Amino acid sequence: MVRETHLTPDDFIWPLFVTGGSGVSEPIASMPGVDRLSVDRIGAAAKEAEALGIPCIAIFPYTAAEGRTPDGREALNPDNLVCRAVREIKERAPKVGVLCDVALDPYTSHGHDGLMEGTRILNDETVAVLVEQALVQVKAGCDIIAPSDMMDGRVGAVRGALEKAGFQDTLIMSYAAKYASAFYGPFRDAIGSKGALVGDKKTYQMDPANGDEAIREVALDIAEGADMVMVKPGMPYLDIVRRVKDMFHVPTFAYQVSGEYAMIAGAIERGWLDRDRTILEGLLAFKRAGADGILTYFARDAARLLG
Repeated sequence: MVRETHLTPDDFIWPLFVTGGSGVSEPIASMPGVDRLSVDRIGAAAKEAEALGIPCIAIFPYTAAEGRTPDGREALNPDNLVCRAVREIKERAPKVGVLCDVALDPYTSHGHDGLMEGTRILNDETVAVLVEQALVQVKAGCDIIAPSDMMDGRVGAVRGALEKAGFQDTLIMSYAAKYASAFYGPFRDAIGSKGALVGDKKTYQMDPANGDEAIREVALDIAEGADMVMVKPGMPYLDIVRRVKDMFHVPTFAYQVSGEYAMIAGAIERGWLDRDRTILEGLLAFKRAGADGILTYFARDAARLLG
């Protein structure tokens, strides 16, 4: 009766990794309990999400090395893994929302989120490709476009293209405050970009020491047409989640990223932490900090516990 903060399955977005083949469920070594799934298995997961009350799934592709190119052209293929997974989800579980990441790192041979000239990221040229990527995903049935690349001006460009193409109802969740974090390693392993990455992403992702910069980035993305914003990573940046929510009063999401998940799952696996209590306490912290929703690899486990 006196509990101030509540956690329900409706708070979760469940990130899934899609890979090629059929009937594939391939464990990710650095993320205990998380698998890469083939498109048909993604459909089954969507049915499970629907049954558990999880309202949305986020899709991330594992592109084999031979499918990666400097220009990331596979991102624009209307029959790529992401688009096929979106169509499968919409066929198998039409009430489940689908969020698609907009960035080139799953498709580039150099592992960066954008196009490159030597060691320099090409901002404007990248934005033009991201717009096309977003349109391909929306045409496949995506409900929420989530630009994660951190290029300047990409939210406004994507919003303008969606409006022009007649997709006024498609939502944009901007990775507005995305830090150059050490916590992304397992994710890069999961999508196959870890070995490909040349250098680092510090020229376009944020310095972990900066808080005011996050507020400026969020303000810019809202002004450009973002419907929702995200703080990434999550738990190391709960102060940013609170500042964003208090200042802008827009739907604010946090991403409990792969490194956060791996630490907790690894400790649980070794018996160092109580599984159920740790999972729920960690997620409750995001809600208490002001997050309206959480992207978490624990979504299925947490929904089962809460159900």
